[in-house]
Amino acid sequence: MNEAMTAEVRDKLRDKLWTKAGELGWEHLSHSERSKWYENWSKDKDIGGILSNYMDTRKIRVYIKDSLLKPYHRANLEKGWEKLKKMLPPEIQQTAIERKLVKPHCNILQGGAVICWGNTRDWKTILISAYERAYNTKSGFAHSIILIESEKKTDTKLKTMINELASRLNISNVYWCEN
Repeated sequence: MNEAMTAEVRDKLRDKLWTKAGELGWEHLSHSERSKWYENWSKDKDIGGILSNYMDTRKIRVYIKDSLLKPYHRANLEKGWEKLKKMLPPEIQQTAIERKLVKPHCNILQGGAVICWGNTRDWKTILISAYERAYNTKSGFAHSIILIESEKKTDTKLKTMINELASRLNISNVYWCEN
């Protein structure tokens, strides 16, 4: 490591990667496809080469993944809320948001309704988070989870299991969104 990375360098690299991720349809790539891109970017002189001035080359791939592209994923999920809320009943759509949470994304509405959403590959985390957040909200109830089909379509057997588990956890609604 030669020096501390400036915000300008980091932001320039982030913007470059976010533009490329948008062109690639990042949300629809499989884990293995994403992994190949992390590797390519780590070796690219205009990305990994620049980062090697600020960190050990063995840490570049993880830095790209965790520090530059995870925020891209989170930002896209947050931007998607306006589209996703249209799936909910009108009375829920019109209820003000009291609190916003991430990991996974969740809105706690006035009155306590908990709505969590994310990609289908994260369904376990989304289900448990909806339950836990509702449990920890005084008047809350796990109103809905919204699962976004991102890579491949979820098979019927898995959907049935997820719906049954949601019911057992007293999560009122499971919505499936084709992205």
